[in-house]
Amino acid sequence: MIRLYGLLFLIDLVMLVVALIDCLSTDEYLVRNLPKIAWVFIILLFSPVGWIAWFVAGRPQQAARAGAGAQWRPGAGFPEDQRPSRQRRLAPDDDPEFLREIARNRKADEEMFSKWEADLRRREEELRKREERKGDS
Repeated sequence: MIRLYGLLFLIDLVMLVVALIDCLSTDEYLVRNLPKIAWVFIILLFSPVGWIAWFVAGRPQQAARAGAGAQWRPGAGFPEDQRPSRQRRLAPDDDPEFLREIARNRKADEEMFSKWEADLRRREEELRKREERKGDS
């Protein structure tokens, strides 16, 4: 009986390590049903249920089941002629409205900066006059 428990413990330990390595080496976007970090905790804390759940519900589906073309990958996107919206967006440096907005913002920033400089000069002058009055007294 002890040998059976030892064997079951060894199988549990091996499967836990295999499931943990598989989970950690799987890309985040391929993991199913839960975030990757949640699967790591489930595998570690709820052995053997955790690693069984990982292989059943968390592991990425094989491409053979869904078909190679059905699997979405980041950056796969739409070909240019099949975009959902036919209107192509311009790059910011080619968009005239964006460039006008930058010019307006720059002008507003320069006006604000010149007001701040004038206010600073005025305050410095007032401070200088106060110091001169204190020095004369």
